[in-house]
Amino acid sequence: MPNITAADVSKLRKITGAGMMDCKNALVEAEGDIDRAIELIRERGKAIATKRAGREAGEGAGLAKVNANATRGAMIVLNCETDFVAKNEDFLKVAKKILDFALDTAPSNLEALKESVMEGRKVSDMITEFSGITGEKVELSYYDQVEAPMVVPYIHPGNKLATIVGLSKVTDMQVAKDIAMQVAAMNPVSIDKEDVPEEVKLKELEIGREQARLEGKPENMLDKIAEGKLQKFFKESTLLNQEFIKDNKMTVRQYIQSADKDLKVLAFKRVSLNV
Repeated sequence: MPNITAADVSKLRKITGAGMMDCKNALVEAEGDIDRAIELIRERGKAIATKRAGREAGEGAGLAKVNANATRGAMIVLNCETDFVAKNEDFLKVAKKILDFALDTAPSNLEALKESVMEGRKVSDMITEFSGITGEKVELSYYDQVEAPMVVPYIHPGNKLATIVGLSKVTDMQVAKDIAMQVAAMNPVSIDKEDVPEEVKLKELEIGREQARLEGKPENMLDKIAEGKLQKFFKESTLLNQEFIKDNKMTVRQYIQSADKDLKVLAFKRVSLNV
């Protein structure tokens, strides 16, 4: 039996992120060959990922971050099967590492991020290997980014809900955070009513007409009633027209203009897990 030292185990753990016993067992099986031990750990990750491919990975962490000058923000979701793993320090460390990489390299979309090479191997392969460490299905399910003169992130406690908001100019940080928190709390479909996709408007009108019909309203009034319901939808579901969560006597548009009349919201992204 090869002489496996604590230093060998520690070195392998640092390289792979695997647990101490997993590293020791891999080194024993590899007869002390650290390169072979790395391969064994990676093979175990692939085997577990294949075995658990059909499992639901509904837990995880949604994280957001901006670069040093706050002109670009990125957001990811790394999923796993249980909340226990989602709260694990090593799981969060991997998620943050992927987020930092995405922020530095700005891949164009989720697939591009998965195919990107980080620390000598594809992000997708690294995640597969990490499945072997957690014993659960782990997958990267979401990535997006925003670029603007000022970008602000928000992560709700527990890492289940995150947002990034792009603003037209640098403004007071509290104002920026308030807007990001509004997006998190109220889940708007767009910035303003003009930005609502046409198919969404048509669907809301259809729903409004059907509701009015079921309520027994006259056929010649259905379109007017549906239009009224659409305007209510705009007020409740578009960011600038929503009631401001910190003061429902004003809209978000009024709050922004009272704080900085030249400030505009250029973009936002929001992601949630079980929220």
